[in-house]
Amino acid sequence: MNDPRLQSPAAARNRQPILEVLRQVLPERARVLELASGSGEHAMHLAGAVPGWTWQPSDPNPRALASIAAWREAAGLANLREPRQLDVTDDWPAERFEAVVAINLLHISPWAVTEALMAGAGGSLVPGGVLYLYGPFRREGRPTAPSNAAFDADLRARDPRWGIRDLDDVTVEAERHGLMLDKVVEMPANNLSLVFRRS
Repeated sequence: MNDPRLQSPAAARNRQPILEVLRQVLPERARVLELASGSGEHAMHLAGAVPGWTWQPSDPNPRALASIAAWREAAGLANLREPRQLDVTDDWPAERFEAVVAINLLHISPWAVTEALMAGAGGSLVPGGVLYLYGPFRREGRPTAPSNAAFDADLRARDPRWGIRDLDDVTVEAERHGLMLDKVVEMPANNLSLVFRRS
């Protein structure tokens, strides 16, 4: 029988550094909406590490949803919810959350997804809630490393609407929806963690 669980080498590498940042910025009890959960490995690891986080994984892709569900079943975590099909540009859940998490999403999607993400997070987060973004970003219009410049060129060759976003542009879009940049954390492999808070 085929195992529907997908595996991401990047998720295996970055899940612990991501957890360490989230532990610093989230309360011990929090409802978390994860966007574009992909394989589901982040959801399983993060929910498993902090039982007080009620983790809602989501993804628009049926194959990803099957993988998330399979990881969830294998883990048997009471605080890891069934995955829900969610496209960032469509209707968001009516529920409010203490945190919205998006890992490696902005650079592999059109800018309209960033706009929709900020609008959705602004409407879904409780006051003081956290929007956490992880991935590669430009700073002051420049890539943070030569490898990121090459990665950006590769992304744009695959889809001209994709590409590594500039931190300033992302921050301005967030502020339009009441989300203020609270913290920037340098991460392994020339990535950043961005922590925004709902005003």
